Amino acid sequence: MRRLLQDFSPSTVVAGFVAVLVGYTSSVAIIFQATVALGATPAQTASWLWALGLGMGLTSLALSLWTRQPVLTAWSTPGAALLASTSGVEMPEAIGAFIVCGLLMVWAGASGWFEKLMDRIPVAIASALLAGVLARFGLDAVGSVKTDPGLVLVMAAAYLLGRRWWPRYAVPGVLLVGVAYALGEGRLSFAGLDTSQLWALPVWTSPTFTWHAAIGVALPLFIVTMASQNLSGVAAQRASGYQTPVSASIAVTGAATTLLAPFGGYALNLAAITAAICMGREAHEDPARRYTAAIAAGLFYVLLGLAGGAVALLLAAFPPELVKAIAGLALLGTIAGALAAALKDEAHRDAALLTFLVCLSGLSLLGIGAAFWGVVAGGVATVVANWRRAPRG
Repeated sequence: MRRLLQDFSPSTVVAGFVAVLVGYTSSVAIIFQATVALGATPAQTASWLWALGLGMGLTSLALSLWTRQPVLTAWSTPGAALLASTSGVEMPEAIGAFIVCGLLMVWAGASGWFEKLMDRIPVAIASALLAGVLARFGLDAVGSVKTDPGLVLVMAAAYLLGRRWWPRYAVPGVLLVGVAYALGEGRLSFAGLDTSQLWALPVWTSPTFTWHAAIGVALPLFIVTMASQNLSGVAAQRASGYQTPVSASIAVTGAATTLLAPFGGYALNLAAITAAICMGREAHEDPARRYTAAIAAGLFYVLLGLAGGAVALLLAAFPPELVKAIAGLALLGTIAGALAAALKDEAHRDAALLTFLVCLSGLSLLGIGAAFWGVVAGGVATVVANWRRAPRG
């Protein structure tokens, strides 16, 4: 405990808060859409936020404390999008499918096949994958100048000055400047905050297991979570120099999904984008102390889960331009480092560039996101580059 308290710093706490802020505000609307598609009641919707918040918080805390590395988990955003487009599935059937998906993730972790697959991906491709996924946030930050130039430019100036004079606290300074500017402009609105529903309560939904839901929901949910989320999550860790136990981490998220599924915890996985905020130099200069950023994020996630919908409304009070700007600026160092690592090795440069472009494009085929197809493109390019023609006899 003494070492843990010594490793904490204001920068790691702010990095954890920014990670949670970005994670919630960027995709919580998709969670609401998924609950509507499945016919959830308001109480069940709040229960989903309770289960997901506690699931992300407790798994992040457990894995980060165990490994002393910044391991952050998240809900499956493409999984939520998949559920939002689902029709003809009742809530009990969906809960049964969530349990099946969780058990499949436990199997994937316990068998070790996913970690073996990740070990075969070159560092250059993993770094390019990370850079491609994160670069979109940098572009969004630049694009937000169109809608709120004053706020974004003030935050950008605060970042540049912070990197020059107090680099360790540049991102916390940017967040404070952005909030102060938004307050001064009257851009923070708390009128919609419903304090009567401050705390969320878990609602149990008994599962129903059907082949229809297992094939139509559980299997696609497992595939998109592993291919789009866990793949990029492990790549982010490897690209940042952390060798987190992959199999154990996947098994833990699968077990948490299985236990929380009856309350709405549909799929938990390793985070990539939000984890990168906790793994960068902005979180802490010492890589060995950055795990406290993930611990701080875990604590914030637990609080969000307990507070439920009221906290979601609180986060929604932030202007979208502020969230985009803080995310893009906080990830600049990580994007630069990933690009440098991706293009460093000339032998893998073409493959890394293809991976980066595919991931940056946001391409989605067969319900699987760009991270997976980026690795496929890089892998094919690597095989072709290393192909040796058989000598003619």
